[in-house]
Amino acid sequence: MPRVSPFKTAFKVLLPVLERAVVALDHAFSGYVQPRRARGKMILQPYVGWGTPQQAELTGRVLLPRTLAPAKKGDARWRNFRNILRRLFSREVGGVKVSGVLNGFSVSGVSDHDGYFTLVFAPPTPLPGGWHEASLSIEGREGTTRARVQVVADARFGIISDLDDTVIQSDVTSLPRMLMTSLTGNARSRLPFPGVGALYRALTRDGETRNPIFYVSSSPWNFFDLLWQFLDYRRIPLGPMFLRNWGFDLLGGHGGYKHGVIERILARFPDLNFVLVGDSGEKDPEIYAEVVRKHPGRILAVYIRDVTDAGRDEGVGKLRAEVRKDGVDLVLASDSLNAASHAMAMGLITPNEYRSVLTSVARSYES
Repeated sequence: MPRVSPFKTAFKVLLPVLERAVVALDHAFSGYVQPRRARGKMILQPYVGWGTPQQAELTGRVLLPRTLAPAKKGDARWRNFRNILRRLFSREVGGVKVSGVLNGFSVSGVSDHDGYFTLVFAPPTPLPGGWHEASLSIEGREGTTRARVQVVADARFGIISDLDDTVIQSDVTSLPRMLMTSLTGNARSRLPFPGVGALYRALTRDGETRNPIFYVSSSPWNFFDLLWQFLDYRRIPLGPMFLRNWGFDLLGGHGGYKHGVIERILARFPDLNFVLVGDSGEKDPEIYAEVVRKHPGRILAVYIRDVTDAGRDEGVGKLRAEVRKDGVDLVLASDSLNAASHAMAMGLITPNEYRSVLTSVARSYES
């Protein structure tokens, strides 16, 4: 039987208790500030829009302002921890009308009780592929907020990637190290895995046409700005993120949530094939194997970062044999180089791009 880390078992037991306590405290705090919300200043936190030339979707949140100083590499751990708490205890504003303009086309929506809003743009003239900028505003308030929207057209393939322990080193197999890393780090002090930036730049770059990347994570939406800044600072390709609502949504299980998001992405782009990237720390291999089975011919490759022990590797090896029957390779590797080698053999990246990944990985181990 695969050996399960006692830290990981303890974390799974404690996480629901911790989340319920945080939710209760958050509700009590929100109830205290609720009477003053209508009179206070509000801000828009847009996420990253995504879609096709015919329709694009943009979500975001209406919040009361919070004080977060720009992250610095040398920030004290207590300062980072304080910022994490400020993110978690965000103060949301419901019932607010938000308007958005994309390529001259205007739509509006109303924030729900958790402050979330969704704007769906279906302009009469198709949107060009690539990055666009939407302008958002709150009804009756001055000022606008800009948001990025990724429109997918003419791409060769797409990439769907996990974040924690796939892109960002999070130590999910060790509870003490994971808590220390996640709660006391910031966008500049958190570390990527060796070569991940070079690999993702190679996968997304395809001449004049960009292959889109989508990030699916169980991190809460409250951490969106931290994750976005991390990707930007580390020169890892940016893309729409699919995170979770802090609280009861996080208690519903990781696998069903992630599988559901992947199904949405595949349905939105029915003519696009995908590369799936994850890690062995949670259920990514099982989820991806199910996606391969349900969508024959749609998945080009599955890359799994090996962050667990030999027992777990044996289980992943069995899944690898299963997906191989469906004509898909599952590559289990400790760094980005084996994935890059396979991607080059598949024609997904060029030899020059493979050498960039090789150089990046070698440089990481030398430092």
